[in-house]
Amino acid sequence: MKTMTCKQLGGACDTKFTAETFEEMAELSRAHGMQMFSEGDKPHVVVIEEMIKLMTDPGGMQKWVDNKKALFAGAPEN
Repeated sequence: MKTMTCKQLGGACDTKFTAETFEEMAELSRAHGMQMFSEGDKPHVVVIEEMIKLMTDPGGMQKWVDNKKALFAGAPEN
């Protein structure tokens, strides 16, 4: 198990997520981001809007994902 924060995963806060795999971690982060977006949390709205722009650039999005996977891989085990 590894623990990362919302900010480490590209988000806007210090909420912690714990997961076995990067895919699980990404899903926890995505669900949190969508909840905060639906609640109108301004910092998360800004980050999600930036992410939407990034998604229009396939190379940029892949680079972002690769960076987050590397951060997960380097995170210490709990």
